[in-house]
Amino acid sequence: MSQVDNEPKWYVVHTYSGYENKVKTDLEKTIKNRELEDFFFDIVVPMEEQIEIKDGKRKTNLKKVFPGYVLIKMIVTEESWYIVRNTRGVTGFVGSGTEPIALTPEEIRNMGFEQAVIEVDYDVNDSVKVINGPLEGFVGVVQEINKEKNKVKVVVSMFGRETPVELEFSQVEKI
Repeated sequence: MSQVDNEPKWYVVHTYSGYENKVKTDLEKTIKNRELEDFFFDIVVPMEEQIEIKDGKRKTNLKKVFPGYVLIKMIVTEESWYIVRNTRGVTGFVGSGTEPIALTPEEIRNMGFEQAVIEVDYDVNDSVKVINGPLEGFVGVVQEINKEKNKVKVVVSMFGRETPVELEFSQVEKI
């Protein structure tokens, strides 16, 4: 392992076919047990809906987009790298030799599972209006902005009570 980069990046891990979800579950358990949440940000088995028409009946199935691969957003350290490599079902990181190679921002965008960073024009304590979703039309105050998950926590007044709600960045606009 060369330098440790403190920016989380997406890496691709190769698994035995059919082990993708097990690898994801096992890794999540290990991360929680070893309290390594600061190094792991997301573990994804990309899925897409596939509509099948059989005997005149429409059926929707979820199909793996990249069978045999799991995508992990993580900070690579000796320990985090070791834990992933030694998870049952993992055959290794995709990359050359021993160094895991992060996906480029362009590769991530092309896969379409992580949007580009969304810049917001509001701050904590700003008043915002909900512009879509079940709370459309409500006005609230920004309590917290989570850029990692593209979510914003807004306190809205509902039925005379202050209620914190978590919304997507795109669901609110600054007043």
